[in-house]
Amino acid sequence: MTTALIYLVVMVLVAAVVFLLASVVFGRGEELPALPPGASPTRLPSSGITAEDVRDVRFQLVVRGYKMSEVDWVLRRVGGELDELRAEVAELRERLDLSGAESESRS
Repeated sequence: MTTALIYLVVMVLVAAVVFLLASVVFGRGEELPALPPGASPTRLPSSGITAEDVRDVRFQLVVRGYKMSEVDWVLRRVGGELDELRAEVAELRERLDLSGAESESRS
C-alpha cells in the first residue's frame, strides 16, 4: 500500500515538473500578448482609413475567437469609409464629365 502511495506522489511530482517546464518553454500558446482586462487593441483613425490602418487592426481575443462587437465596429467603419470614397469618386467623375462636355461645346 505504501509503495503505491509513493508511486502516486512521485508521478504527481513528475507531472507537475513536466507541466511547469512546458509552460516556461512554450508559454501560453498565443500569437499576441495578453491584454490588460478591459483594454482593446482595436484602433482606427477618425477619418482617412488607409490600407496600413486596416492591416494593423488587432482584435481582443475571447473564449471563442475575436470579440464580435469589435469586428462589427471595424467592418462598419471600413464600409462607411469605402462608401464615402466611392461617392467622392462618382462626384469627381461627374464633374470631369461635365467640364469635358462644356469644353467640347465651346469648341
